[in-house]
Amino acid sequence: MAKKVAVIGAGVSGLISLKCCVDEGLEPTCFERTEDIGGLWRFKENVEEGRASIYQSVITNTSKEMSCFSDFPMPEEFPNFLHNSKLLEYFRIFAKKFDLLKYIQFQTTVLSVKRRPDFPSSGQWEVATQSNGEEQSAVFDAVMVCSGHHILPYIPLKSFPGIEKFKGQYFHSRQYKHPAGFEGKRILVIGIGNSASDIAVELSKRAAQVFISTRNGAWVMSRISEDGYPWDMVFHTRFSSMIRNVLPRTVVKWMMEQQLNRWFNHENYGLVPQNKYLMKEPILNDDIPSRILYGTIKVKSRVKELTETSAIFVDGTVEENIDVIVFATGYAFSFPFLEESLVKVDNNMVSLYKYMFPPQLEKPTLACMGLIQPLGSIFPTVELQARWATRVFKGLCSLPSERTMTMDVITRNQKRIDLFGDSHSQILQTNFVDYLDELASEIGAKPDIFSFLFKDPKLAVKLYFGPCNSYQYRLVGPGQWEGARKAIFTQKQRVLKPLKTRALRPSTNFSTSFLLKILGLLAVFVAFFFSCSGSDLSA
Repeated sequence: MAKKVAVIGAGVSGLISLKCCVDEGLEPTCFERTEDIGGLWRFKENVEEGRASIYQSVITNTSKEMSCFSDFPMPEEFPNFLHNSKLLEYFRIFAKKFDLLKYIQFQTTVLSVKRRPDFPSSGQWEVATQSNGEEQSAVFDAVMVCSGHHILPYIPLKSFPGIEKFKGQYFHSRQYKHPAGFEGKRILVIGIGNSASDIAVELSKRAAQVFISTRNGAWVMSRISEDGYPWDMVFHTRFSSMIRNVLPRTVVKWMMEQQLNRWFNHENYGLVPQNKYLMKEPILNDDIPSRILYGTIKVKSRVKELTETSAIFVDGTVEENIDVIVFATGYAFSFPFLEESLVKVDNNMVSLYKYMFPPQLEKPTLACMGLIQPLGSIFPTVELQARWATRVFKGLCSLPSERTMTMDVITRNQKRIDLFGDSHSQILQTNFVDYLDELASEIGAKPDIFSFLFKDPKLAVKLYFGPCNSYQYRLVGPGQWEGARKAIFTQKQRVLKPLKTRALRPSTNFSTSFLLKILGLLAVFVAFFFSCSGSDLSA
């Protein structure tokens, strides 16, 4: 008999979890509290309780080739960075293609997820739900929590003395929808993440003046990288990841600083990070340096105090006549339907094994999906999480002991703090390629570059020097997709298709890049050969 799996939420994580359940022969039931799929990416004019909320103009920060699911490329005519409505369209096509809607119970709220009395032996859960005023309960063999972590706004009002005196309007960025109604206002945006910078840029086109208050500063990247290609297709390669892992940290951080300052000098714009040697997630924004250059946005230090109409900053400066304050201060974690002990956040540390499994459970039958913030696209990340989780549920993959998992949580957290810092916004931060490979290794889907070097050298070059996207994890192991190799070799075509809307004569430009890639791959192979030889001699 197929194991029954409860999937909580029909956003990105929920949809891919459903597909992975079906692929593994499991029997999923998805509970979605709203009337439709899409989760965070389905824009609605009004903010709804218990549901993620976005502003109307949101565009993805990761490109379509790096964000699509591994066996379902986005249509080639889709733009490289998608408006939220276009991304939702992709999810609808995906759900229809794999017939996922039949597994979803809409307008159904999960009230509680509790371990059964015989959990130590059965691993089963009792899931209580409510729909149309009626409560029901059902037993499941496993649970996949896909409700996201952009629901409960985090507003540290105690850090802003005088907020109770402020006579203007203030709200969390979750409440922001569009710039209408803010014409002629003097607006203070607190925070400097992606939402803060997007909102500040958009408001600066209507408002009298926008200020961004930042505690630590931030690096800013453009979505456009070398030769006009999307940034993540250039940044996220196995070769680049290897370089960042083997070079001394100070060298890597110096190189990144030089790269990021090529676009504009962050110090001149008041944006240079306070601790610039932390590998914190950069802002992806193509407009913010221009708006600062125009003077429509001014960067300020941390707010020290607020008065009835003004903001006083720690550097002693004061900005008068502030009409609106937008708190772009992130989100807190909230899983009200779970026992509090299952998913804990203590001292800025999430107590989940590889950001997924509670180590203390006798049976690994509960997994949190998408509770992570990779330096790259969340979509292929959560897909590999779901592929691994479903195989754990089936008993095809096993987890280590509780002690081993707990030690991994602690070690991983220490490494995270060392790399990214210990601020609230960095709790879920992790390296993109490393984490994907780690998950893929668990299910045997990580491609062996040296093996491909002998049997398919062209593919090996693409795998090592090209974008590390999701197709790579469908070449080997369970869930192989026969179209994976073709998808890897045709990704450039899908990138250029929506750009080349004007007919031009084809040009022929000689490039040495392919030769350099071959030489680089040979150098890696030689290094590997000599390291193996050295090991044999020492033995």
